[in-house]
Amino acid sequence: MNPKVTSEVSKFDGFKWLVVVLLVAAGVVGNSYYADQSLLYRVVALLAVALVAGFVAFQTAKGKAFFTLCKESKNEIRKVVWPTRQETLQTTAMVVVAVLVIGLFLWGLDSLLGWVVSSVIG
Repeated sequence: MNPKVTSEVSKFDGFKWLVVVLLVAAGVVGNSYYADQSLLYRVVALLAVALVAGFVAFQTAKGKAFFTLCKESKNEIRKVVWPTRQETLQTTAMVVVAVLVIGLFLWGLDSLLGWVVSSVIG
């Protein structure tokens, strides 16, 4: 994270989070109450309520910090060195071979133990 970014906590942050919770609760209750209405209308209404709740949430200090985190994460993803196609195929092949070998080993062990137990029990 960027140490220079300081988030000032507003005295209205608690109220804003209360508004977000009330919007989400209203969306849930409204979706249940209007269950007889068309699914399309309910989905559009829930998306609208979610957008408003998200907008209000991003106005808080934690919302701004989350937005900053998302921007910094995007910058970090650009720095990742992704494997080439050949490296990916080789790694996948090694994993598949290892899974097959372990699977065969466990199948053999299970068969052996099943045979021993059936011999002992009769």
